Amino acid sequence: MIKNYFVKIDFINSRLDRWFKKNVCQIPQSFIEKNIRKGKIRVNNKKKKSSYKLQIKDKITIHNINFSKKEKLNRKKKYIPSKKELSFSSSLIIEDNINFVVLNKPAGIAVQSGTKSKKNILDILVSTKEFTNAKPYAVHRIDKETTGVLLVAKNRKYAQLLTSLFRIRKIHKIYLGIVLGELKERRGTYVDDLIYYEGNKKITSRAITHYNVLDTNNNYSLLKLNPETGRKHQLRRQLLSHGHPILGDSKYRISSDRLNKKKTLMLHAYKINFSIAETKYNFSAEPPLEFKNFLKEKYLKIY
Repeated sequence: MIKNYFVKIDFINSRLDRWFKKNVCQIPQSFIEKNIRKGKIRVNNKKKKSSYKLQIKDKITIHNINFSKKEKLNRKKKYIPSKKELSFSSSLIIEDNINFVVLNKPAGIAVQSGTKSKKNILDILVSTKEFTNAKPYAVHRIDKETTGVLLVAKNRKYAQLLTSLFRIRKIHKIYLGIVLGELKERRGTYVDDLIYYEGNKKITSRAITHYNVLDTNNNYSLLKLNPETGRKHQLRRQLLSHGHPILGDSKYRISSDRLNKKKTLMLHAYKINFSIAETKYNFSAEPPLEFKNFLKEKYLKIY
């Protein structure tokens, strides 16, 4: 059986193999490569490499490929949101335009689905009125328990653009964090080498974070944090290593500290700013009520 597909605008400059996995079937890379070599996957009736960058209206022809259960990869089941969740998600949106949305992400929900997190922002957004005739693309991550500004693209073009801006550090983010203890310096920069593992491979990544103490007492400090790099769990790991773990962090913490009894992570993505084609964008998200109530209780002020 022969099937023909035509490349849509969202997949311009996408690799042939990635297009295949998104639009035809989730199968191993080796199986795609084998069928490309045999000429069973063609573009405009010609053989192309798996890395070929697709163009608008390219015709992709699939010749007699049988996908056995063994060859198929397990597809992740999408999370199906309730009507209440859809309505609530729409109320979180700060900015909605033709190319992207900005929302104030609540705690306890991941950006994308994973092995431990089925409920996620992208699967909810795709069913909202803001994404009618559009698809949500994650262009950056914030941790499941972190609240605040989240930027989501509505098309592949802006997904690639915004991802590139993050990569070259042209998108600037400011976080608010309540940490244990009182810092010696009112402002400064943490530069650390964070170690990660991919299987048995050890990877060391430089992490840079600028901080400013907004207010403090004997037990807690409210910090403004500006991460220059974007490493996984960067703020949480750096602050712990410098003796000031974020309040409510159940993973990166000083377990014996009697003051760290908060169950909610007190880390909030407060502001984001960037420029596209000489247009400047600045967005901010109000901290959650629990965050503000704790500040009030401990006589700490943001301003």
